[in-house]
Amino acid sequence: MNRYRRTAPTGPARRDFVRAGLGAVGLTAVGGPLLAACGSSASKSAASVGTGTTGPGPKNFGTLTYRLSWVENVEFAGAYIADSKGYYKAEGFSGLSIIPGGPSATPMETDVVTKKAIVAISSPDITGAAVAKGAPLKIIGAQYQKNPFVIMSMADKPIAKPEDMYGKKIGVQGANESVWNAFLAAAKLDASKITKVPVQFDPTPLTQGTVDGWFSFITNEPVDLGMKGFKVATMMLADHGYPLVSEVYIVRADTIASQRPLLKALLRAEIKGWTDNLKDPGLGASLTVNTYGKSLGLKVDEQALESKAENLLILNAETKTNGIFTVTDALIEQNIATLKTGGLNLSASQLFDLSLLKEVYQEDPGLIAALPAVPTPA
Repeated sequence: MNRYRRTAPTGPARRDFVRAGLGAVGLTAVGGPLLAACGSSASKSAASVGTGTTGPGPKNFGTLTYRLSWVENVEFAGAYIADSKGYYKAEGFSGLSIIPGGPSATPMETDVVTKKAIVAISSPDITGAAVAKGAPLKIIGAQYQKNPFVIMSMADKPIAKPEDMYGKKIGVQGANESVWNAFLAAAKLDASKITKVPVQFDPTPLTQGTVDGWFSFITNEPVDLGMKGFKVATMMLADHGYPLVSEVYIVRADTIASQRPLLKALLRAEIKGWTDNLKDPGLGASLTVNTYGKSLGLKVDEQALESKAENLLILNAETKTNGIFTVTDALIEQNIATLKTGGLNLSASQLFDLSLLKEVYQEDPGLIAALPAVPTPA
């Protein structure tokens, strides 16, 4: 299943809504409505979201309103596990209210700005574009340490490095052109030497030889084709000049100051949930198919493969040492430089605030000790 095609039962590609973050497309997409919400009465009327005690004594944070970036697939396994195992409740939340994403959903950033959700999952390019327009948002952690975009090719004709695309035909979806163009610029490639072929999201043209390469997510189309018996190769953009982290936690900037204990409680529960999924990727797959995403008609074996694939993006040598969701200073600067390539001139402090995670791990180093060994590709 390609999480960008999936809806219930059919619908537009997800990337049409959340992956056009860099350049003019992204800046336009998060314009007037989002900024109007920043100072609207909606923001005030939703102020009860996530409120609770912040001082000494029993914690009572109320219901955690959590906006997903897409439908309830295995991409959000850590949250499902944290809910099902009671980690949120142990941290002081009375319950979890999931707000799914999808074609008809409002932007993730709007839901956080208006306080419909206390937290949302997004990406630096989308959030950065909103911040550049004045949205009071911050990234407080990143699940994926490596950007999941890849150039997929058939294994017998692999594209192993960016220059291998010269003289080749690469299938690129219209909604992904902003990311494609940003990658070409970041990798200093000559676009005139590559034939870009407009495609949709079904990678069949690659298997038929119509194109030589395919723009996709490492967790999606490669898994789809692999399950169908095709042998493919992947070149990750993150390894060649496009280091944007992904699946980031975004919150209102003022919430960091006013509800710091709540956000730290959220992060602790998420860390525990994702640690369990890192140890047993089948757990998140089972909860996705049988409970949280039951209406989507997903398959456990497929979701388990995607769960294993995303675990490779979450736990690496740095996060094994520093804790999952952390981002090194060097990687943050690489993200800021990449966003600048796409026209977003932001400083690290304008977009990131990882102080909450730092406090969480200082207060409970056992969270790092509980992490499993760094997974290796199959």
